[in-house]
Amino acid sequence: MLELEYSLIIEATEDPDFFGFYSPELEGFSGIGHSIEDCIYRAKWGMIEHVNLLKEKGLPVPPKNPEPRIIIQNEQAMATA
Repeated sequence: MLELEYSLIIEATEDPDFFGFYSPELEGFSGIGHSIEDCIYRAKWGMIEHVNLLKEKGLPVPPKNPEPRIIIQNEQAMATA
């Protein structure tokens, strides 16, 4: 059972020792881990800390997702203009 409050996207990077992750529902939240499992673990606790920081600063907190998803994909290239 997922114990995340928001969806999570984990991206494989060119460096095989690192994965990046972020939540499209929780603006400004991102991190890195050494494995998919590490990313999920770090995201679980990081999301709690991020939400607490938003509350402390009086910023809006997005509603929790009742059905969060984890998506694992290759790193998306940054759009260049």
